[in-house]
Amino acid sequence: MWLCNTREQEFNPFETGVTMKQRKRSNISIFVIVFSVFLLGIFMYNDNVKSIADLSSSNPFFSLFEEYVELPPQECDLFTGEWVFDNKTRPLYKEEECEFLTEQVTCLRNGRKDSLFQKWRWQPKDCSLPKFKARVLLEKLRNKRLMFVGDSLNRNQWESMDYNATVEFYWAPFLVESNSDDPRKHSIIDRIIMPESIEKHGVNWRSVDFLVFNSYIWWMNTFSIKVLRGSFDEGDTEYDEIKRPIAYERMMRTLGDWVDHNINPLRTTVFFMSMSPLHIKSLDWGNPEGIRCALETTPIINSSMVFNVGADYRQFSEVGTDYRLFSVVENVTQSLRVPIHFLNITGLSEYRKDAHTSVYTIRQGKLLTREQQNDPTHYADCIHWCLPGVPDTWNEFLYTHIISKSS
Repeated sequence: MWLCNTREQEFNPFETGVTMKQRKRSNISIFVIVFSVFLLGIFMYNDNVKSIADLSSSNPFFSLFEEYVELPPQECDLFTGEWVFDNKTRPLYKEEECEFLTEQVTCLRNGRKDSLFQKWRWQPKDCSLPKFKARVLLEKLRNKRLMFVGDSLNRNQWESMDYNATVEFYWAPFLVESNSDDPRKHSIIDRIIMPESIEKHGVNWRSVDFLVFNSYIWWMNTFSIKVLRGSFDEGDTEYDEIKRPIAYERMMRTLGDWVDHNINPLRTTVFFMSMSPLHIKSLDWGNPEGIRCALETTPIINSSMVFNVGADYRQFSEVGTDYRLFSVVENVTQSLRVPIHFLNITGLSEYRKDAHTSVYTIRQGKLLTREQQNDPTHYADCIHWCLPGVPDTWNEFLYTHIISKSS
């Protein structure tokens, strides 16, 4: 499942040095990792191989390459549970052995001394996540494309993923057209969107077998969103300022309409990852002496701090997540003709104040200096995540859904 066990095929520098191949299409850059199919040839032509298509989808156990995967019951809520310390099966891979991880996420290499953040496993309350079997997933993705679409949090998740298949990352932080769509020049303070314009991006998504969308953190920069009057192509610059939840819903309605009119559910499976939380104010989790997420070494232990259950989704959580946007995604995805699988990673990730890159990362393409690392108030990154880490768990949810899908 993880990038660490493959060989690099091509290298082109992206802003954080990710290994990838760039495609240029209508000024939109798609970044692709294409992995060796050598193992695939061995697996597929072995006389002992069983086709997954021959296996009953009603049987929670199925055999492939003499391996077994036990799937959780469909009624089990994978997203309600707890983080348990596990130094036997975690981490799922080692940072120093994974050549594909970028400098942005290699926290230990960048100077972090503790590694406890790598050793927590998500345990659902009433079932267990299936044990990862790389060859099972390889069979599911044979001759297929999986694409992550969104912002740097989706790129964070993309770096954690490897299926010896085509795994792509497509930069579109607002999903709809915006003035921040250039993957190399998107650090724009005055961000403007066109919430009803998606086709420039969408034309590149149509032939993908598994689409994984996310869009959240770029909406949190301001309380209101600037919406362009007219078109970027025509040089229009005037805009209206609209409340964040209203603009976000317009975007989601546009995405939902695009999915309904362009996706064949028999060919393509669509996912939407809920918002990835940030941990800015240590007082939110009862640490008045803390500085943002810096120096945090354990998850939030207090189980009474339930962030996403029992609260009105129109409110903010204890750590500042705007659940009004969460509610918008739920409502839109449930109203479509073509299903979008909503993966609720927000609440469980809110407990992980310990797992951000903090001061052990890069800024504007350069590793933080010792002086900057000693100034977490200004330099701690409490948005992105160290790898191995929390995004690996998100991919376990994705893995569970993909292998549970009938062939």
